[in-house]
Amino acid sequence: MIANLRRSAPTRATWLALALPAGLLGGAYVAQYGFGLYPCEMCWWQRYPHFAALILAALGFFAPPRRLWVALAALAILVSGLIGGFHAGVEYGWWEGITRCATFVEAGGDPLAAIMSAPLVRCDTAPWSLLGISLAGWNFLISTLGALAIFALLAQKPPA
Repeated sequence: MIANLRRSAPTRATWLALALPAGLLGGAYVAQYGFGLYPCEMCWWQRYPHFAALILAALGFFAPPRRLWVALAALAILVSGLIGGFHAGVEYGWWEGITRCATFVEAGGDPLAAIMSAPLVRCDTAPWSLLGISLAGWNFLISTLGALAIFALLAQKPPA
């Protein structure tokens, strides 16, 4: 049984490298479009590495060297987590973040009216938290631990 688990560790790593960013991005888009929690600039910064991780993890299923693609996906997930940690620190007031804010503009209609009515999203204010942890903080925790788990799975030696 244990030999079967070890043999499948790279496959489990690949699935985790695909499922983790897909789940986190899915949650981000549900929060945005389902609950009106529009992303700030640093929220977008956290999404970009997850998009890259999805592509890299997908390559890990069929393009050699598979472990390399999965490791790069894990690295992208870790980068997103570290950006999330920085963003959470800005939200908690531990350090100063960026000075510009992002706006979300709907397509169509009068562009000036759309810009003027777009919600202003501040990077230093957490719009939502669970157990005192903001979305950026959760991204930090989940992405960082997930990336470390992927690296651990990749580091397992195949059975002799």
